[in-house]
Amino acid sequence: MNRCLTLTAAPSMSEAMNAIPSRHPEKLDRPDSPIPRKPDWIRVRAPMSKEYAETRALMRQLKLNTVCEEAACPNIGECWKQKHATLMILGSVCTRACAFCNVATGLPDQLDPHEPARVGQAVAALGLAHVVITSVDRDDLEDGGAGHFAETIRQIRSLAPATTIEVLTPDFLRKAGALETVVSARPDVFNHNLETVPRLYRSVRPGARYFASMQLLARVKDLDPAMFTKSGLMVGLGETRDEVLQVMDDMRAADVDFLTIGQYLQPTPKHHPIDRFLPPDEFSQLKEMAQGKGFLLVAASPLTRSSYHAGEDFERLRAARVARPA
Repeated sequence: MNRCLTLTAAPSMSEAMNAIPSRHPEKLDRPDSPIPRKPDWIRVRAPMSKEYAETRALMRQLKLNTVCEEAACPNIGECWKQKHATLMILGSVCTRACAFCNVATGLPDQLDPHEPARVGQAVAALGLAHVVITSVDRDDLEDGGAGHFAETIRQIRSLAPATTIEVLTPDFLRKAGALETVVSARPDVFNHNLETVPRLYRSVRPGARYFASMQLLARVKDLDPAMFTKSGLMVGLGETRDEVLQVMDDMRAADVDFLTIGQYLQPTPKHHPIDRFLPPDEFSQLKEMAQGKGFLLVAASPLTRSSYHAGEDFERLRAARVARPA
C-alpha cells in the first residue's frame, strides 16, 4: 500500500497557557512574547476526517506517542487523513528545554521495553511504505536511547519488512557509541536537525552544540557512506540569510543529502518569539540556493517539517542519487 507514517490540531491560546505549568515548568519565569497572527499562507484546516480519527484511535490503542500531537504540528490534519504519522519513542517527556519546542520537559518515565514491538505493530497495521521514528532527548540514559532506536528498527523490519525506515534522532551528546548503535541497525535515512544557525543556539537550543550536531551527521557518512543523511532548519527565529547559507555550506561539507526548511511557529507566549514570517517566494529562493550547493533533495516551504511528505521525498531522494553522474 502506498502509505507512509509521519505520525492534534494546534492548541488554542487558552489551552496552551494552561498547559505551561505541567509541560514546560522551566519556562514559567520567562517573559511573555505575544504570538503574532499567522499570514494567510500558513492557515490550515482543523483535522476532522475519518482517517484522522482512525489513526488517533490506533495510537491510543497501542499506547504510542506521536510528535505530531506532542509538538502541535500544523500538518496533522493532512498527514493523518493519509494515515501518515511520525512516531515518537523513548516516552513523551524530554530532558532538554529547547525554546522552540512544545514537547513536555521534565523527568522522564522509565523506558518501556515493549514500545519497539508496539511501534512495529502500528507500522504493520497501517500498511506503511515509509515510516519516520523520532524521540525525545534522553540525557538520563547511558546510551541516550540509541539501543531503543535500534530495537525499534529491528521490530519494524520483522513485522513490516517492506517498509523503509527514517530515524530523526537526538544529538547523543556525550554518549559514546550511541551513534554507532543506531547506524548499525541500518535505517534507510538518518535525520538529525540542526534547527537553527550557530549564533542562536544559546537562546533557541541551549542544551545542544552546533558543531557536535554537525559532526554527528558527518560521522554517519564515515560509518556508512551509502546511508542517506538529512537535516532541517527553522527560519523566522531571527537568523540572517547569510547565516542560513553558511549552515547550508556546513551541511554540504558533512555530505548531508537532504535539507528541509520550514517556518518556525511559536507554540505559546513563553516560547521563543517569532521574528518574522517568511513569504513563500523567499522559501523558493532558499530552495534554489540550496540546490545550487549540491544537495540531492531540498524541501522548503512555510509548512515544511522534517517528516512532511517523507515517504514521497524518500522516493525522490533515491531517484536523485541514481540520476546523479558518478
